[in-house]
Amino acid sequence: MSPDQGATWVEQEFGGADLGDPRLTKRLIKISAKFAANPGASLPLACETPDRLKAAYRFFDNDHVNELEILEPHQQANKTRMAGQAVVLAVQDTTQLDFTHHPATTGLGMLTDTAHQGLFYHPTLLVTPEKVPLGLADHLVWERPAAECGKKHRRKQRPISDKESRKWLHSLEKTAQLQAETPQVYLVNIADREGDIYDYFVTAQRLKIDVLVRAAWDRRLAEADGDHLWDHLAAAAVTGELDIEVPRRPGKPARLARLAVRYRRVSLQPPRSRYQEKNLEPVTVWAVYAHEDHPPPGQEAVSWMLLTTVPVATLDEATEKIHWYTCRWQIELFFKILKSGCKIEQLQLETAARLRRCLAVYAVVAWRVMFLTMQARAVPDLPSDVLLELAEWQALYCHHHQTKTPPPQPPTLAVAVRMIGRLGGFIGRKSDGHPGSTVIWRGLQRLQDLAAAWRLWRGA
Repeated sequence: MSPDQGATWVEQEFGGADLGDPRLTKRLIKISAKFAANPGASLPLACETPDRLKAAYRFFDNDHVNELEILEPHQQANKTRMAGQAVVLAVQDTTQLDFTHHPATTGLGMLTDTAHQGLFYHPTLLVTPEKVPLGLADHLVWERPAAECGKKHRRKQRPISDKESRKWLHSLEKTAQLQAETPQVYLVNIADREGDIYDYFVTAQRLKIDVLVRAAWDRRLAEADGDHLWDHLAAAAVTGELDIEVPRRPGKPARLARLAVRYRRVSLQPPRSRYQEKNLEPVTVWAVYAHEDHPPPGQEAVSWMLLTTVPVATLDEATEKIHWYTCRWQIELFFKILKSGCKIEQLQLETAARLRRCLAVYAVVAWRVMFLTMQARAVPDLPSDVLLELAEWQALYCHHHQTKTPPPQPPTLAVAVRMIGRLGGFIGRKSDGHPGSTVIWRGLQRLQDLAAAWRLWRGA
């Protein structure tokens, strides 16, 4: 089912799932709606009745249900949301889902060591340069076998096809596939420091996909003077300055940082550990070095060395790449919502296979909270009924204004999201800015109760 004005958002994101039996698709829609109505609740609380809980357990225990088939209609809907976008950033990253506190769960792998068990999750999130998340382009989950423990010191001798770093290339392949399906949109794959591997750039060139990654290694350059990356860029002229907002961190408030910007075209030499391999050529990229020369006392300087296959010839083009990199923080917000809001690590489903199917549903629920939050900032004048059902926006308006009569037209998205934030504890003072994802997911839970009461009262 393609997204349309008459379908609920759950039907838009899950209704087209081909699970081999239409009854399974209907059950998926019902389960997803319950999870979205109360994303932080346990399964028994979210499902509300024993019959619904039993149906949910049967669904997640069904080996014929594939997690990627669950997500397929959501990924089709992404293409509709991408329409009209000139640039979309495909941001990839990894997080650990820790289920150590559920020792009876079978099929899990080790995490940092054999004492911790869980899953690794590496999604690719589609984000606009305005930081609106459009959906998940890829959803990669795996268990690390205990036999992998102790192999880290041999990683340079192993081909990338045998290493977990293959995940960065997997995302590139999915991005290239999506690029072929949406040629009107320019896709750029973005990775953090862990993605700074030689094969990432080589694969990007082969697939003709542009990338941007934060450098982790002070690589040797093929330039005549034999410089290394950091020294070579530090010697470049400062072309301008840029103020960026540094997000709040544990124990540290959000702040503005003024970055000096330098850039140069460079050629990265292949790793020394692979000299024995033939036909390895230097990789040509553009390096953008953004460094905070004068951080506040007691604060660590913001310093980014960004490598991109997108040409950089002006200060405006350099600052654009810096801005693209700040959009990478959206995937960290996605992980926060998934863990703190949806409480994914508290699920007790006894097997890794059941957890993986459940994760596919909750990933879309977490995305929707983000989408609602950021869309209200990007297009505040959009009517709220594009994202909220009739009963939702009417109940929201009447509760907020303490009236029994809703207006003939829905409020704008910005106004509606602010009301939802108020339900979740957002005070709404002028100095408070926009409501964040935490108060939005709390508010959405209350909104479902209000909408249910509204339907009963109206006889809908």
